[in-house]
Amino acid sequence: MHLGMSGSLQWLTHAADPGVHDHFDLVTDRGTLRLHDPRRFGAVVWSSGIDRGVARQRLAGLGAEPFDPAMDDSVFHAALKLRRAPIKQVLLSGQVIVGAGNIYACEALYQAGIDPRVAAHRISRARAARLLTAVRTTLARAIRAGGTTLRDFQDAHGAHGAFQHEAQVYGREGLSCERCGGTVRRIVQAQRSTYFCRGCQSR
Repeated sequence: MHLGMSGSLQWLTHAADPGVHDHFDLVTDRGTLRLHDPRRFGAVVWSSGIDRGVARQRLAGLGAEPFDPAMDDSVFHAALKLRRAPIKQVLLSGQVIVGAGNIYACEALYQAGIDPRVAAHRISRARAARLLTAVRTTLARAIRAGGTTLRDFQDAHGAHGAFQHEAQVYGREGLSCERCGGTVRRIVQAQRSTYFCRGCQSR
């Protein structure tokens, strides 16, 4: 299951008839897991194995899970050295490491003190190690907070996320940086908003 940009899963012990934006039900003897996706960017596929059929096609280009022990500092740095795109776009692509969506990429780069515009291949091993730690720390915090609710995100039990209240740069354009007192800026990279502090995040 892939949630796309607007999909969500809901766990229902007594499922009503699906609505117009409910596209998939996984019915079990304990309840129903329902995919709700207003923008229809999500997907549900079945494959007999992770390395076969549709699963292989969809997963072959993805990088490592962020908490995979095999993704250590040297592996991460080596993967970055092969990419000349800005580091923010490399994180969003999911080709090196998955899970760092727009909000979490901005926050991790801020934590690591790295300008989102710097080319990935120019990042030193020490900075790559700092960034990998920041990605993991940011995602761990987001998981503990139940995710991020900017509009209508809810988890499978209907609860809203709270990470948006912990964000230090995302959505804070024009406000003071909590670390240096500078101004948080917003730019657009590959049609996505990027928030950062020029004083704290160096090239």
